[in-house]
Amino acid sequence: MARIVAGIGTSHVPAIGAAIDHGKTADPYWRPLFEGVAPAREWLAAIAPDIAIVIYNDHASRFALDVTPTFALGMAETFAPHDEGYGPRAVPVCEGNPEFAWHLAESLILKDGFDLAMVSEMTVDHGLTVPLSLLFGQPTRWPCQVIPLCVNVIQYPQPTAQRCHQLGQALRRAIDSYAPDAKVAVFGTGGMSHQLQGERAGLINPDYDRMWLDRMETDPGSLAVIGHAELLREAGSEGLEIIMWLIMRGALDEAVRRVHRFYHVPASNTAYGLLALENA
Repeated sequence: MARIVAGIGTSHVPAIGAAIDHGKTADPYWRPLFEGVAPAREWLAAIAPDIAIVIYNDHASRFALDVTPTFALGMAETFAPHDEGYGPRAVPVCEGNPEFAWHLAESLILKDGFDLAMVSEMTVDHGLTVPLSLLFGQPTRWPCQVIPLCVNVIQYPQPTAQRCHQLGQALRRAIDSYAPDAKVAVFGTGGMSHQLQGERAGLINPDYDRMWLDRMETDPGSLAVIGHAELLREAGSEGLEIIMWLIMRGALDEAVRRVHRFYHVPASNTAYGLLALENA
């Protein structure tokens, strides 16, 4: 049967993808970040998951403001990188698993009452491809199948942190009930603190970020009750993305073991965070 072998929280800063694509990972500015991620990459390579469920947000790429699903699940056989205005990233097309995706959709909708949008034609932007590049390097083919789970953290009203945590718990039940044998990694992406516009553009709050990293590991329930107002105030307008990590954390056991933790400032104009967990 399917089982979760890894839970990973990671930022998905677009400039990280550009650094990879243009061979700048060894530059003095970027080297500390990529060295800090390396232990998690090595761990994931040793685990060799069969499927990665990547929870991310679309940045007005596949979904513009005319259609904004709260939760959207990719059902297709393949997911190509989106052209975000400077050409698609030169990364592999993601290979999906429609049978597994349909199982997830049926379980989440019929058993747990989540009203998912099911998307059969779906391109994926840096929110998904940058985490894959960080954790899998630059292969000619991604080493596992990929199921995109897109969350609206852009357009009001966004889901609550609590609802994201509950979705993760429902996702765990769906994975556990899938009969074929499969090793599943769950990626929660986005954040950490950053704001890209307005009077507070450039905001980074390391103390708040580290609190989230601490509690994500030991007390995710206390994070799930945090409201949008606090997140926007403390982590910035784009820092709200961190609620997607709670989907990953909800899919894991209550007790987890930390494999690797890394925090780095700055990464472009944001804080970068990484947390690699496994069930204890």
